[in-house]
Amino acid sequence: MQVTGIHALFEIIVQFLFIWLAFTAIQGFHIECLFKRPPRTLPLMIVLLATAIGYLCANFFLGIITAIGNLTYLVR
Repeated sequence: MQVTGIHALFEIIVQFLFIWLAFTAIQGFHIECLFKRPPRTLPLMIVLLATAIGYLCANFFLGIITAIGNLTYLVR
């Protein structure tokens, strides 16, 4: 049970880390400069886009970590 809790905590931290990283990267593009009058929902779109990109990147990273961990079964 202890290992499952630590694994879940690690996954949550990685998810939030990648979402924050994606949000910071998207803000660096200054998307609002592309519009004469930016829509009022632009900040919401940025948050949703960062969540989607962060989720996908985190799942890829966690999948790679799991695959590397499973490589030990190949050697046994």
